Amino acid sequence: MIDGLGFVQVDSINTVTRAHHQILFSRNQTYRPKLLTGLLERERALFEHWTHDASVIPVSAYPYWRHRFARKRERLKARWTNWHGAEFQGELDRVLAHIRDNGPAGTRDFDKERERKEPGWWNWHPGKAALEFLWHTGEIAVTRRDNFAKIYDLAERVVPEEHFRREVLHAAFIDWACTGALDRLGVATSGEIAAFYDLVTPEEAKVWCTETARDRLQPVRILSKDGSERLCHARADLDSLLAEAPEPPGRVRVLSPFDPVLRDRKRAERLFGFSYRIEVFVPAARRTYGYYVFPLLEGARLIGRIDMICRRADGVLAVTGFWPEPGIRLGEGRLARLEAEVARMARFTGMERVAFAPDWRRDGP
Repeated sequence: MIDGLGFVQVDSINTVTRAHHQILFSRNQTYRPKLLTGLLERERALFEHWTHDASVIPVSAYPYWRHRFARKRERLKARWTNWHGAEFQGELDRVLAHIRDNGPAGTRDFDKERERKEPGWWNWHPGKAALEFLWHTGEIAVTRRDNFAKIYDLAERVVPEEHFRREVLHAAFIDWACTGALDRLGVATSGEIAAFYDLVTPEEAKVWCTETARDRLQPVRILSKDGSERLCHARADLDSLLAEAPEPPGRVRVLSPFDPVLRDRKRAERLFGFSYRIEVFVPAARRTYGYYVFPLLEGARLIGRIDMICRRADGVLAVTGFWPEPGIRLGEGRLARLEAEVARMARFTGMERVAFAPDWRRDGP
């Protein structure tokens, strides 16, 4: 699944289950979190790094991320040295030497001797900043997570040698990133292709579309939900791909807000007419829906959003609100499908029962 998706975003919010687990569970009901842990920490079939955000990525892609590391190194060094001062290089050397000599380490191993600061990336102590810099530039890698905190080791001790040692030329890197993005998006603008992995620049993606891969692509006009058209790029064999595409299952699925279907909010709104804004950082009194509301997919249609939370002490998955999209009715059949999906979520998260609030059915925001 992760090979097919390209990557899966990692997120810490656990009101029901974390995003990476939900993305996989919504596609395969046999998925269990221990499977992902095994692929990451024992089999090393995946590695954790940055796309547009923190993600788990097939380890076969690691050689392509080396190009990202090189770009990041130049940009971050000047900025972070200015942030932490001239002694930052010494902190990098100290942290790297500690991991090399003592094995895997995390933030707690470097903040014990320092005064605790207020939360926020701008208040990172030098050890934390050094770990992040070394990770973003490929010197160290995430070897495991302890209670969701990243534990790092030298990259060569985490990434299998066949992938760690392999080098990819710049042209092959650009072609791989753009081809992989378009294969997964189906149709896209050059900007959307660049944004998919966030590995190449918009200009590099534009050159790839109009020059490098021109003979492998065809222009297509995509009709947006509002009736407007947008010129996009697609593979030359798009017609056969569409003919072979299976019909989507009709069941209702609860999606993570960070699901690939919705990650690009503007694209999702343009194609499906579904406007989603996460409200985690919006004050409670100003929220339209709720703190962490889940989109609902039925077949190929986004039908609404649902607010749920696991009350783990009580063993209850509590449903506090459902807002249908315009034109969506919650008839008996759809209600049964929705209740079945919520029950699946309860079992997946280890809850004993589902509880619906008396006013859970809402007409709109």
